[in-house]
Amino acid sequence: MPGTFEPLPGGGAAVALDDVEISIIRSLAVQLLELIGPGPAEDAPDDPLAELFAEGPSEPPTDPVLRRLFPDAYSDPEQPASPRDAEEQRAHSAEFRRYTENDLRAGKRDSALAVIRSLDALSSASAGEGGAVLKLSPAESQQWLGALNDLRLAIGSRLEITEDEDTDLLYRLPDDDPRKPMVMAYLWLGGLQETLVGTLMT
Repeated sequence: MPGTFEPLPGGGAAVALDDVEISIIRSLAVQLLELIGPGPAEDAPDDPLAELFAEGPSEPPTDPVLRRLFPDAYSDPEQPASPRDAEEQRAHSAEFRRYTENDLRAGKRDSALAVIRSLDALSSASAGEGGAVLKLSPAESQQWLGALNDLRLAIGSRLEITEDEDTDLLYRLPDDDPRKPMVMAYLWLGGLQETLVGTLMT
């Protein structure tokens, strides 16, 4: 099953990963964590209620990757609004963001951490063997699915890849194109995500 997820008896999924693949996914997940940033409780560890009552930001992030991960809830770039409607959409989006973004960040942070921890456990168990089979429970599979989606959104945003991008063009990039390594990671993660979705739907 190299490179593709397959179902496990009783639920969950498994995939064979070599050491290079483990290192790439782990590195990307760590970078995603750094981009998302710490949670409110990490900023105020002496106040256990801080996260519960903390309000999130009302303005969209300035980083284009974070804007892709945490888009405005009430705007549609494909349907331009009138100035009045646009102002109303911004107000609704700000309100929605203030009360949801912290939870969204926490969920994405938890998924990325789950990926890192499962890969660390896999590396420890298979030290010196050149790779191993990663086995995920149904809950872990869902976290991996979320993290893979976030990683692809982040890479796609950095590469300015649109949703309707022709993937054949991405495969045909010349080897000396500086985007090539990240494009190949984007396509590979997409394959993993697709097989994991298929596995969870069986």
